[in-house]
Amino acid sequence: MSKVELYAAIRRDHRGGMKIREIERKYNVSWRTVRKAVDSVWPEPRKQLPPRPTALDPYKPVIDGMLQADLDAPRKQRHTITRIFHRLVEEHAADVSYQMVRRYVSDRKPQILVESGKAPVEAFIPQTHQPGMEAEVDFGDVTIRLAGELVTCYLFSFRLSYSGKAVHRVFASCGQEAFFEGHVHALRTLGGVPRSKVRYDNLKAAVAQVLGLSRARVEADRWIAFRSHFGIESFYCRPGIEGAHEKGGVEGQIGYFRRNHFTPVPEVDSLAELNELVDQWDLHDGRRRIGSRPRTIDEYFQVERPLLMPLPEESFETGRLFTPRVDRYSQIAVRTNRYSVPVRLIGKRVRVVLHASHLVVYDRNVEVARHERLIAKGGCRLDLDHYLEALIRKPGAFPGATALEQARSAGKFTPVHDAWWAAAVKAHGDTAGTRALIEVLLLARHLAHEHLVAGLAMALRAGALTADAVALEARKIAQAEDEPAGTPGAATVTFLHEWRLAHLPPDTRPLPSVTHYDQLLRRRRASAGEQREGEAQ
Repeated sequence: MSKVELYAAIRRDHRGGMKIREIERKYNVSWRTVRKAVDSVWPEPRKQLPPRPTALDPYKPVIDGMLQADLDAPRKQRHTITRIFHRLVEEHAADVSYQMVRRYVSDRKPQILVESGKAPVEAFIPQTHQPGMEAEVDFGDVTIRLAGELVTCYLFSFRLSYSGKAVHRVFASCGQEAFFEGHVHALRTLGGVPRSKVRYDNLKAAVAQVLGLSRARVEADRWIAFRSHFGIESFYCRPGIEGAHEKGGVEGQIGYFRRNHFTPVPEVDSLAELNELVDQWDLHDGRRRIGSRPRTIDEYFQVERPLLMPLPEESFETGRLFTPRVDRYSQIAVRTNRYSVPVRLIGKRVRVVLHASHLVVYDRNVEVARHERLIAKGGCRLDLDHYLEALIRKPGAFPGATALEQARSAGKFTPVHDAWWAAAVKAHGDTAGTRALIEVLLLARHLAHEHLVAGLAMALRAGALTADAVALEARKIAQAEDEPAGTPGAATVTFLHEWRLAHLPPDTRPLPSVTHYDQLLRRRRASAGEQREGEAQ
């Protein structure tokens, strides 16, 4: 028990008539402790031991003099801890360690600043936020394990000032696309737009230039159009650490969210999977109370939600538009990374809409490619399907293709593909076997991936090493999934010409007659006999 509890127990027993010696034996204490407990409710504070002398004591006035001289020195020519340590050793032959100097300077430097009267003292004014009026926005970096790799992503947070209701989203970058998509997701989740200002720091996604020490900003053109579309009134905090407290609600919210939901580091296969978890965490956090508030966040939000401005009916294109030219490797360059497109587009310009987590490629108005956005710079993402038309003409380039290695890593080119390929090469030779595999891969444009893999496995077991056989088996599996499940049989292969003949519609026409031709034959025989008789006469 604590000393206060011990004193309370001794006083209780003493008031009950227990003798001091009995109390000593019961609590195993001395008579002095019993006497102190009887005389006073509170234990005496423990005496502080005098500080032990150190080797640095003779040089503390010297260090103080250096720190005081720094008060009037130019900012870039003030003493660092390392410089103070070297001066003590070189000029005063002090036998001290760097750690001793560092501890003393860390404690003494703020004290000297306060003693000089030059320490900045800033007053913080309590604020009251009206429901539905204000919000705060910020990004915070988070580390996740994405597909087995440790990467840094960015957590977008939009927080209503009155209720504390916050909506979060994780993006691969904190660029303008993520900034816009985070707003759209948050506003749709909240069901409206704050009627007054939304506080921001000086993010490059919104601010093109900070004009001096004032709050005037040159805003980015797309940001002006975006906030005009949603009716957002922006308010920019002061630059640097001095302005962080002006949106302290969202700063603290990001820290809370990161500590409680990203510890330990989450492991996911994609950002979409992570954002589904983030949505669940947001719902869970709505049931908590902030500080000493009597009600939960969701209860305050029920008051605030009807007071938000309604969302506009029209949508806003949050993606950024690029028009790169396709190079001879059938790739386009977008923001320091490269992505593949179909080989038929080599040399043409395409239209790319870059979003926070993916990009879409259009040839005129037709979508021709869609990729998940790369996080690291200088990366390359290739789709094997985009190169099949070229590979079928150059099958020798297939084994070493970068797109093939990426397809293997992504699980799209499975061990079943490799086994069927090896068997086809053994049966037909390298060129013909590889070309047959490419023909199988082309079937993926019309058949589901899982059906095609199952068809490959069936054809491999039956020894059918043609694309037609794989297509037939894949279609049979797809049809079997649509029909009631039957009894599974052995692996059988029906060749395509036999399957076509078996599925011809019934012929209801009458059988052909040769009667008219027989009549012609009789006439021909009669005329031939008459001709022979005339020649005999």
